[in-house]
Amino acid sequence: MSNQPAPAPTPSTVRRAGALVALEGAAAVGFAIFLVVRGLLGYDQSVTSGYGTALWFAILGGAVLAAGVGLVLGQRWGRTIALMAQLLLLPVTWYVLTSHRVLWGIVLGVVVVSALVMLFAGSTSRWMAEGYAAPDAPADEE
Repeated sequence: MSNQPAPAPTPSTVRRAGALVALEGAAAVGFAIFLVVRGLLGYDQSVTSGYGTALWFAILGGAVLAAGVGLVLGQRWGRTIALMAQLLLLPVTWYVLTSHRVLWGIVLGVVVVSALVMLFAGSTSRWMAEGYAAPDAPADEE
């Protein structure tokens, strides 16, 4: 038997952020599917613009979707991918806001900022730190 304490339960901030991130990833994968269907129906003028963009959204969206699902399931590895996605979406939010799509910019901004706040919350940081602590680290001796 091991004397290690039971792993800490996953905080609700992590699970909620994971749900938002999974939603973002699902939207990107959905857009990739839309682009492929659109290309198959002959709406694209070049293969690169439709299928290439679809591949880009499928790869990145798939990674973001996986990170979100991982966080919902309590996997720590998803946090870094989720954080990077949110940081990359901040300038996109600004672009959408200043491109006369104010409502969509506000919606995206609320999702991105909410996810960032939850991913940097104290309970999330403590949970992450517990996962990477040395299991049998000796106490500092002076």
